[in-house]
This record gives sequence, structure tokens and C-alpha cells, in this order.
Amino acid sequence: MKKNFKLLALVLVIALALSVMIATIACNKQDDDTANEVELPAYAVEVEDYSTLNIPSTFKVGLICLHDENSTYDKNFIDAMKATQKLFGLKDEQVLIATGIDESEACYQKAAEFADAGCKVVFADSFGHEPHMIRAAKDFPNVQFCHATGTRAHTEGVANYANAFASIYEGRYLAGVAAGMKMNEMIAEGKFTADQAKMGYVGAWTYAEVISGYTSYFLGARSVCPTATMEVTFTGSWYDETMEREAANQLIQRGCKLISQHADSMGAPNACEEAGVPNVSYNGSTVNACPDTFIISSRIDWSPYYNYVISKVVKGEAVDQDWVGTIKNGGVKLTNLGAKAMAAGTVEKIVEIREKLVKGEIHVFDTSKFTYSNALTGKVKATMTTDYLADVDSDAAYTPDTAVVHEDGYFQESTFRSAPYFNETVDGITLLNTKKE
Repeated sequence: MKKNFKLLALVLVIALALSVMIATIACNKQDDDTANEVELPAYAVEVEDYSTLNIPSTFKVGLICLHDENSTYDKNFIDAMKATQKLFGLKDEQVLIATGIDESEACYQKAAEFADAGCKVVFADSFGHEPHMIRAAKDFPNVQFCHATGTRAHTEGVANYANAFASIYEGRYLAGVAAGMKMNEMIAEGKFTADQAKMGYVGAWTYAEVISGYTSYFLGARSVCPTATMEVTFTGSWYDETMEREAANQLIQRGCKLISQHADSMGAPNACEEAGVPNVSYNGSTVNACPDTFIISSRIDWSPYYNYVISKVVKGEAVDQDWVGTIKNGGVKLTNLGAKAMAAGTVEKIVEIREKLVKGEIHVFDTSKFTYSNALTGKVKATMTTDYLADVDSDAAYTPDTAVVHEDGYFQESTFRSAPYFNETVDGITLLNTKKE
């Protein structure tokens, strides 16, 4: 009996030791996860006070998404809606979210279904949803329809249809600054020379939203690493993990030292992690999946827009037909930085540039900082002047129609409509292919 008791006691001691060891490992892992990120200092955001807003229990809102939460792009919209739901104390039955709705008749059918279900506001998140949302707005005049990245609200003349986007070019510019700092660090470490400072970029489609994004990112990188160049390749899809991975690997094989993207899967970040190549993500942090290579990500926070629209509709007030999220109103965000991949001094530099952007002391598309080439007009190393026209009031031929360069010498992106319209190829950027929708 004593032997059995001693054996039992020994087993208990071993079990206790193992549990302590497992807890210690788990704790250390948690500490390691926390250590993988470096937090950016907060800044003053102009937040609306909705504390007195009285939302009826029958009020409903709908969100139509191109993909689901596996897409970083759509997850960003869904997470923002959940934040809005929490802020306003909406019940689950008041928030209807549809995923996997492609850019076809299916969008109109879902928008109509939401309207019939009693939704007072319906949002859609993809560029190709626009014609279907406009049709729904005309058919359901008592419902507010809102569409992200669309271009036609300011010319369509439908009172209950609105577009929204953000000055994400400022967020991408700051992410580019982080990339440029990393390029400088690798040059200083002797990993390559200044004239080999080539970055790569995986884009979805060759049109203004993507072009504006990668150009602002490139200009941010060049502001601190003046020898930086960039190659861009397009997949022809918003979400294709295989193609995005292959595109990133192609760029790496071509000698690109750092990769970023405007595409929605984890294909490019995962390729970078496997190859040990630094990566700047989009729409959210990838630090958990890619701890060794993730530097930073910019994203649009859609919750300020959701909050604004719901408030306006509840109060019976008109919704702006083109809303723009900014750093100042909380619509443009940067994630924490990846501690393992970021260059020393990046936090301080981002804080410095962020403050200047908010104050208007610097402009992302400062026309004195770049020249551009245009194969259609034969211009080489042209400089934008105040008579430069952009395609703002889009027609079938994408005819340039609006003077967009400010007298102070900067391209006024997202000023004459919310969606981007910068659509030129800046010198220093090479397009490896094109993909038009």
C-alpha cells in the first residue's frame, strides 16, 4: 500500500511539474507574440458623439460583401460593421451581412432582399457592385444605399445613393515610408547596394484605385530611400491566393528586395515569409502568420462611415454623396509594426510624417517630387501642371474632364469625388503586365 502511495505521489509530482512547464511555455509564447509587435503612438482623432442617438429596435442595416472573412478586404468591412453594432448596441437580427455576393445580378437581388427585410441602410463593398446598387436605389427610394469605391454618385443624381472611400493614399504613403526605412537598413547592412533598391508590388487590376495606392506607397518609400524603384505585376483578380503567391515569388526571383500588395489573400505575405523577404501588407496585420517578415499595414476603418450614415438616416438627414475617411477622422489607420522586420527609427519617422500630413505641411502627390510617362500621349518624364485633367466624371471612354492639380503644386486625390482618380505611371515604377476589368 505504501509503495502504491509513493508511486501515486510521484505521478502527482510529475504531473504538477508538467503542468507548470506547459503553462510556462504558453506564457512565454504569449509574451513572444506580444513582442512581435511595436505599437505606434496614438494621435488625436475627431470622433463624433453618438451617445444621444436613439436607434429604434426595428432599425436594420445590411452589408453586401464580395467575399467572406478569409479575404482581408472583406474582413475589414465585416469587422468594422461589428464595431458599429457594438457601439450602437444593435442586436444580431438588426445587422444583416451577406458574403460571397459577386458583381452581378446577385448583388441587386441581395440589395432588394435586404430592403424587403426592412433594412433602412444597405452597404456594398466591391467596385463592380455599383450598377446593381444604383438600380436598387432607384427601385427602393426610401432606403439609403451606400457603395465603397464607386465613382458615379456625384454624377448619377440619385438622392438615396452614395459613394465612400478614404484618403488611404496617406496611409499607403506612411507604409511606404516604413518600407523605405527598411530598404535603407538593408543597404547599410550590405545586403545590396543603393542602385539595387528594387521593390515589388502585387496588384489586382490596372485601374485608378490600385494605381493610386501603389503610387502613393512608392512615393512614400522614395521620400526616405531616393534610389528606390518598383516593379508591379497584376493578377486580374481581387482574391486568388495561388496567383498572388506566384506573383510575389516572380517579383522575388526578379530581384525585388521587399514586397507589398493590393490584393486580398494571404498569398503574397506567405510567399514573403517563406522566402525571408520583408513585406508590407494591406487591410490588416499579418504579423501572426508572418512574424519574421511583416513590417506594417495600412487600412481603411469603415466604422466611422457606418456610424455617420446610420446616424444621418435615423435623424432623417441627407447623406453626403461622396464621403472621405481620413487620418484625422479615424477612417485611415496603420497597424502596429512587426518588431522583427521593421527598421530602427521607423516609429519616429512615421509619427513625424503623419503629423505633417494631418497638418497639410506635406502632400502625398507633390508634383515637384515625381515625373510621369504616358504611353497614350507619348509624354516622357512629363510634370503635372495646373491644367492637367483627370477622369473624375467617368464615362465609357474614361475621358479626362477635371483640372485636379492645386495651384500650390499637388495632385488633389479624392477631392472631387471620394474614389481615387490618379491614373498615371510615375517614373521609377515599371509595370510588368496590365489587367483591365
